[in-house]
Formats: sequence, C-alpha cells, structure tokens
Amino acid sequence: MDVRAQIVMAFHLDKCIGCHTCSLACKNIWSDRRGTEYMWWNNVETRPGVGYPKRWEDQERFRGGWKIDGKKVTLKSMPKGRTLANLFFQPNLPRIEDYYEPFDFDYGNLAGAPEGNDQPVAGALSQVSGEPIEQIKGSANWDDDLGGSTLYAEWDPNLPNRELVQKFDTIFMQYLPRICNHCLHPSCVASCPSRALYKRGEDGVVLVDQNTCRGWRFCVSACPYKKVYFNWKSGKAEKCIFCYPRVETGQVNACAQSCVGRIRFVGVVLYDADLVEAALLKKDAELVEAMRGLIMDPHDPQVQQSAARNGVSMQWLDAAKNSPIYALVKKFRVALPLHPEFRTLPMTWYIPSLAPVLSVLGDTHRLLDQGIIPKVENLRVPVQYLARLLAGGNGAVVEEVMQKLLALRTFMRGENLGKPADPEVLSRAGLDREAALQLYRLFTTAGFNERNVIPPQQREDQAPELRRKEAGFGILTRVKSERTDLTQRGGKDD
Repeated sequence: MDVRAQIVMAFHLDKCIGCHTCSLACKNIWSDRRGTEYMWWNNVETRPGVGYPKRWEDQERFRGGWKIDGKKVTLKSMPKGRTLANLFFQPNLPRIEDYYEPFDFDYGNLAGAPEGNDQPVAGALSQVSGEPIEQIKGSANWDDDLGGSTLYAEWDPNLPNRELVQKFDTIFMQYLPRICNHCLHPSCVASCPSRALYKRGEDGVVLVDQNTCRGWRFCVSACPYKKVYFNWKSGKAEKCIFCYPRVETGQVNACAQSCVGRIRFVGVVLYDADLVEAALLKKDAELVEAMRGLIMDPHDPQVQQSAARNGVSMQWLDAAKNSPIYALVKKFRVALPLHPEFRTLPMTWYIPSLAPVLSVLGDTHRLLDQGIIPKVENLRVPVQYLARLLAGGNGAVVEEVMQKLLALRTFMRGENLGKPADPEVLSRAGLDREAALQLYRLFTTAGFNERNVIPPQQREDQAPELRRKEAGFGILTRVKSERTDLTQRGGKDD
C-alpha cells in the first residue's frame, strides 16, 4: 500500500446557472497577461455543444490521452520514436480558430475619432496582431445557451442520437464547468521531453516549470481535455495551477470562492498509488469503479500509517476524514469523473444533473397540483448522454447515481410537505434516512467550511524531500522532487 494525498474538486451540475463568474474570477487573477488573452483556465460550456476549444473531445483528431497497448498504456499522441521528428511540429494541435482569436474593442475611437458625417464606432481589434477584425466569428463562449441549436449541438460526440436536438420536445441543455483535472496519470506530464510538467507530491497539483519549458507543446497535444495552453508571447506552456498559493494557506480556489450557485466542493482524498497501474488497464465501462477503488478510507489505521510514511501530515489526514469529496465519490457514490476513458484518471468529479419536477402529465397537458418526479428513463437529459460524458459509456453506473438523486428528492419533498415518502424509496436506491439527510445538507444548507475542507500546508509539517523551492515565475512554479516522478505514481510512459 502506497497512500498519497490529492486535492480534488467536485461540481454539482444541477446547481450551475451558467453565470461564468468562476471564469471571470480565474481570468482576472491568473491569465490577464500578454499572450494569455485566449486562455480560460476555467470555462463553462453549454451542453450539448462543441466546447472550448471546439470539439476537444474528438480524440481521433487531437490524439490526446492514453490507449491500451497489450499489457500497458501508451500515449495516443505519438510514441517516443517520433518525438524528435515532431520536436518543432505538432500535427494534432488545436488551431487558433478552434479557440478563438482574442479581441478587444477600440473604445478610444468613440471619443478620439475625427469629425465626420457618421457616428464613430468601437471596432474590434485583434489582441494578437493589433489589426482590425472585420467579422468576429467565435469566442470561448460562442455557443452559450445554444444547447438546442443544431449548428453547435450536433457536433457533441456524446449525443446517442442527433435527433434529440432536432425536435422541440427532446431538446435539453445543461452547463459543464471545466478546469484542469490534475489527473493521477497525466498524459501532459508523460509527453513532455524536457520534463517541465510535474505532479507535486504533497497535494497532487500538476504544474509547469517555466524555467524548464521549451515550448514544444507536446503537452498541449497529449492533454485530452485541452487544458494546457501555449503562451505565444513567452513561448511557454501554461495551465490551471489549482490556485495553489491560496490552497497552501487553507483558502479555497478563486473559482470556488466566487461561485454564485455554490456548486463546487473542494477537499482531500487519499489514494493508493500501487493500484493505479491495474486501474488503467480496465475496460472503459469499468473505469469508474476502478477509480473509486483507488480512493482509500481515511479512517482506516493502515491507510493512515501508509499516508504518514509518505509525509502526509495530521492536518491533511483530518481534512481527508472530513472531506466532502470522499463522501460524494466513495461513501455515497453520486459523483462521476469526466471522460474516464481517456485514462488520465481525472481528479475532478461531477454530480449529474436531474430534470425539474414535471408540472403536466404526459401528453394531456393536465396541470398537476404538486407535480411529479420523473422516472430515470424519462429524464430530460438522456442517461446515455451522461454515460458517454461521465462514465465511459456505462449507463448502469449513471442510473445508480440518478436513482439516488431521485430518491433523495422524493424523500425530502415528502418531509417538507409533511407527507413522508415510502421508506422503500431510499432503500431501493441504496440509501437510508441518515445518508439522505447528510446528502441533502451537502447539496443545500452546508456551510462554506463543510463544502470546502482544505488544510494549510506548512513546511515544518512536511517531509524534507517534499519541501518546495521557488523557481521560474516564483509563485507560479516550483521545482519538482524525485518523489513526484510519474513512474513512481503508478503510471507507465511509452
């Protein structure tokens, strides 16, 4: 047993209102410099849709993530034999059109334009070249709220049937917030020839050493989520750093701090690195259970001893015991990983969205006094869609989660209306009254410190080999230690 600590974020998709406050908070703090104009380390996508960059999920085109090759996993992007040949050319990179050409408006022209017969306008200017843009064709949020538009929604590879977005009565929409997943088996780290990307041993955050990075962009190609970006000004790779200067002092990430809908949960989990290699070789449909199997019970004395041997402090062990992530992912089994079939073992988890209570009955359009809660097979967002998005195509895993969420809604509605629900409603979903009340509190009335349990990191509490040193941009990067080597984390490079 080789127990490590990982800081993790979970998202409750039912509560996301698509306000993009998280994206703006992240943008204002981390990516407002020259060369980062097009970068959105945090973004919120409308689903079904093409995403950002456009069609990032299409690994036939971008070749991101890992694939099974016999009894090991290898990078999809390219084997090592082709690394030298492609050192200065990456064939699978997104183009600027797949992101968007960043632009601003010439507001100075409104006040400084010479006298003329027409009203002056604030034309669009490229933030890269400074030249005027005649027609804006896209942005990071170009298809916002267009989940039913065939122009964008039909390109979503998770759709089981494109007719779902062509008929009014089957159109559906939800929001999908995304950050870097800070994976347990990151393909970006494995692909970097200069070893500029690394995974920190103390909290699992994946960072870029700006002094070591040579701008070869293998990491951009290899990341299946396209959450590593190339700074065209500095010639370096940049990505979400999980707001580690905040996390190190016990503060929550800027995106979670600013979240209007309180959809985000941040906490610590303990995982067994010895089990990572076996998990990677599972079939797509088995990956969710394999990932849950990696997460260890923080109350187990053997787990605590193994974690302590790896330098995990008592503060972090206590945080793992109170972690909302452990409760959502392992205890109640209601959170799922984003595209586990990419085999990077992503460490952001999602609680699927439910349909609202129905106010009419079937095709009769008869209004209901109290409304009804639909069955899983009648949910507005198809189970097959969620399975392709969050479960490697395993619909049974998604149905298990949806049954629990529906049972919770039925139970709490009965409690609030003074009409207790049948006790079998919870037991059939694998819950009891105590579990339902705990889940309800996490989803609704839990305080800030219950939804975000982050222990501060102190140098005196860390093993000497885990202590960080300044490098590159100072707070933006840290030099890696021997303990954060990818091969020691259970992964295999090709």
